[in-house]
Amino acid sequence: MTVDINAPDPTDHPAAGLDEVVHQRVRLCILAIAHEARRVEFGYLRIHLDLTAGNLSKHLSVLETAGLVEIEKGYEGKRARTWITLTTAGSAALAEEIGHLKMLIARVETNTEVQRS
Repeated sequence: MTVDINAPDPTDHPAAGLDEVVHQRVRLCILAIAHEARRVEFGYLRIHLDLTAGNLSKHLSVLETAGLVEIEKGYEGKRARTWITLTTAGSAALAEEIGHLKMLIARVETNTEVQRS
């Protein structure tokens, strides 16, 4: 087996830094919406992400287990409500994911420009 010492390290690629928990489309959307809203109601997420209640619950459970969101159950009047809040760790994970995505986009754009030349 030969090793090319000039070959780029695959762990240096921006895609290697994407977090499976955060990067999944629905969970990334949940984190982004929670970041914008500071506190978001379960029903709002269900409607705007076009998910069933069960599917949304599973995604929220993954995020809560990872410590990225806090889930609060309570009442608004006589109606039961569930609110989702982004944690400090969730905010940091979202920022890190966006940073990796920006690096990935820049790399693709740079390679595309080089290929066109």
